[in-house]
Amino acid sequence: MDGMLPSGTPRPRIAVFAGPTATILNTPDLVTSNKARARHGLPLRPSRFDVLRPQRLAAPVTLYIEAFSAHPLERDAADLYAPPDGWLDEDGTFHAEQPSDDATPVYVVELDPADGLYPLPYMGRQADGSAWEETSTAPYAPPGAARQTFYPDARRFYEEIERFGLADHGTPVELESLADFAFFRAAPSGGYTAGPQSERLGQDFFVYYPYHLQSEPGLANLAQATNRVQAVLATGEFAGVQWLEGSPTVDETLYWLGLLVDTKVPLVGHAAQRRHQSLSADGDRNVVDGVKFIASGVALDERGEDRVGACVIVDELVYSARDVTKVDARPGGYEVTGGHGGVVADLGGYGPPQLTYLPARRHTHRSELRLTVLPERVCGIAGSLDTGVSVIDVATKDAEGLVPSAMPHVSITKYSRYAATGTGTDSPPVAEEEVEILARIDANLAGTPLSGFVCEGMSPFGMADPTRNAALSVAIFAGMPVVRTGRGNTGGMAYRTEPTFISGNNLTATKARMLLMAALLRFGALPPATDPFNPTLDERAATEKAVAQYQALFDTH
Repeated sequence: MDGMLPSGTPRPRIAVFAGPTATILNTPDLVTSNKARARHGLPLRPSRFDVLRPQRLAAPVTLYIEAFSAHPLERDAADLYAPPDGWLDEDGTFHAEQPSDDATPVYVVELDPADGLYPLPYMGRQADGSAWEETSTAPYAPPGAARQTFYPDARRFYEEIERFGLADHGTPVELESLADFAFFRAAPSGGYTAGPQSERLGQDFFVYYPYHLQSEPGLANLAQATNRVQAVLATGEFAGVQWLEGSPTVDETLYWLGLLVDTKVPLVGHAAQRRHQSLSADGDRNVVDGVKFIASGVALDERGEDRVGACVIVDELVYSARDVTKVDARPGGYEVTGGHGGVVADLGGYGPPQLTYLPARRHTHRSELRLTVLPERVCGIAGSLDTGVSVIDVATKDAEGLVPSAMPHVSITKYSRYAATGTGTDSPPVAEEEVEILARIDANLAGTPLSGFVCEGMSPFGMADPTRNAALSVAIFAGMPVVRTGRGNTGGMAYRTEPTFISGNNLTATKARMLLMAALLRFGALPPATDPFNPTLDERAATEKAVAQYQALFDTH
């Protein structure tokens, strides 16, 4: 970590946001130690050692540490050491002078609560006196009978990294020697459930463990989190953002933030495949690398403005958020998608971060979708396929930022060969056979005035089967833009074969969904046809003109 701040560089201040279902902020269950079990006459666990958990001392204590016990070969170099502080005889009595040849040399240390956390046996038990065997009082217990394993924000997480992390040469991991930190919660993973400001699982915080209590944030939570990040950065106090979220979705959220948040400082996201404190936990190192990346200034151009855009920093690599996805639940389980670049910088080795390429796509302060330039109102749609579609006014932005209730709803539909009915000369496509798509169109018209579809079709064309294409055309002429992407991790660009459909370029379906949501906030719904099943030539021309605006965004963002 030494030398990461260039000479004369002011000390950066970093905003750290706790996001949803974040393994990086999750810890193993607090299980009652054998020390506590023995003390209270409970059955012992068969493990050889007690697991030690970070806890705070309540009072000072004096300890005797056996000399030369920190490494198996430490005693071999005993002649290089100063004398110990004393010796303990076989009865455990301390002596300043060595009482016998078999006395144990010791160091004397005073531990104080002000020192911070120490690894100690976990002594907690359940209210009925029994031992904790998992995070809940019993398997599948309701929320009121379950403890939480996720931290409510990253404050304790960063403290433990500094307290227990070791740099490569035995020195501490000194995060606060590089930057100051402010901790925020935006759709966080842990919540406060007692007191006057009590929070609700699934509404204020979002966990995936215990697994039977899994919850997921909705579009309104995404809008609120976006507003929160923009408001924090608008203060001008911060040199960068670290966003902590679950590994399957951190890339989607960072891509979204990179499209909407108007900022000139780096936005980086971190995740973990393994819980904090567990064996080979990878999240701690990812966070440290993120601090190094922001503090180094490598992401800034000659004007001091971010030139990289939103990134995901994991496994000593810096990925463009647009171009990365999780493919496997293990460290190293991220891959570049789209087949073009993706790795922005390298954090391996002992030197500072090194940029490897600069993304050409528009982002943050260069994005045409940033929150500060989005309109306050756009046109939406309402009605039904049976009675007709009308245009309505939708307020999408207010003094707080995005209006949560106006967030666009974009569905993903996936192509696979061998549909329920084939198509050909004697059996032309019939849109009504795609009942799921038509049902979603009517549901959108009934309650979501800004909506659309992403079709994950064949690679590289992005097309689906004729029946699905016909149903998606009905969506388009009902006012809902449709993006076509290639199936899976396509390395090519989705071909634009029809001007009423948007080509998703080389985006995955999930990333195309985020971009289409943002584009709907910019342009609103497409102009609906009087009969979405049979648009006129003039209605088709109006739709093609509107879709061209969308296509320009997909070609540049």
